[in-house]
Amino acid sequence: MSLNCRKFLRVFGGGLVAAATVGGGASAQALFDGCPSAQILDRFVEFGRTGQMPPDLGAWLNTPEAQYVEPWSAFDNVDYVGVCWVSAWLVHTDAGTVLIDTLYGPFQQTLLDNIAATGTDLEDITHVMMTHGHFDHVGGAAMLAEVLHNATFVMTQGGWDEALESSAASQGGPRAWDMIEPDMVVADGEEIVVGNNTFTVIETPGHTWGTASYLFDVTEGDDTFRAITIGGLGLNAIEGPPQVEAYIESLDRVRALVEGRDMGVQVHLTTHGFSNNLDEDRQALAARSEGAPNVLVNPDGLLSQIETLRARAVERLEIERASQ
Repeated sequence: MSLNCRKFLRVFGGGLVAAATVGGGASAQALFDGCPSAQILDRFVEFGRTGQMPPDLGAWLNTPEAQYVEPWSAFDNVDYVGVCWVSAWLVHTDAGTVLIDTLYGPFQQTLLDNIAATGTDLEDITHVMMTHGHFDHVGGAAMLAEVLHNATFVMTQGGWDEALESSAASQGGPRAWDMIEPDMVVADGEEIVVGNNTFTVIETPGHTWGTASYLFDVTEGDDTFRAITIGGLGLNAIEGPPQVEAYIESLDRVRALVEGRDMGVQVHLTTHGFSNNLDEDRQALAARSEGAPNVLVNPDGLLSQIETLRARAVERLEIERASQ
């Protein structure tokens, strides 16, 4: 197993198990009540800085009732079916629906219930596009493979390798999880056409070496916008300077996509909502007046986020280089 996977399981997975016994579900729910992005992000930044899972964050991450977010419509063809801390998106086309990421463990039934609440038939899901091999994004694949009879599961080769290594390492532990064997392997630049939408694979290594992002169209009324789900933004599983360098290069590539003159990316449908105030945007959408713009169409906000992440990565690169 790579150092990357071992480090992630030791620091992140192990932290979840240990921290879940501290503070209890009720206090964790009260602390993060309402899914406040800034407060959650602050705890994750602390985790990334110290390598130690904050006990209140770990307890909250293992409390399904504290994580619940009612499914909601981001665009005419996009529904959010994830939980507070980790996303899952349904993208509907005229020839079926694509699910982005799978949730995991205690949230698997939540995902199925959320999908049902949108009126989506499981038989209509044609693809499950997974961003990378960490358990919170692919840990539900084994369960979904049993109920999504018409779906193809998609990930990069690196993502499949990471997921299988991580799953194998979890066996015999308190939170073991299973991973399906590789189904569809994709690489940078490949396009998957589903009905009237095209999903383009953009390999964006850094969060993990196998991380991929997906480009696709979202619609609202007569308007079409280019959207991206960036596969991973954290630096919580880094194995040395080359990975941080790859992360910075990936951020620069996404920035170029946003700044592109030919229908640049305008929407970021994130894998972790706390990273860019997703729940606050959800509330703003629910309260907007007729004719008001969709707050999720925010290329300037995405560029600002990229600059912040890049600055942190440059600092992390210095630390990694100094530790060599």
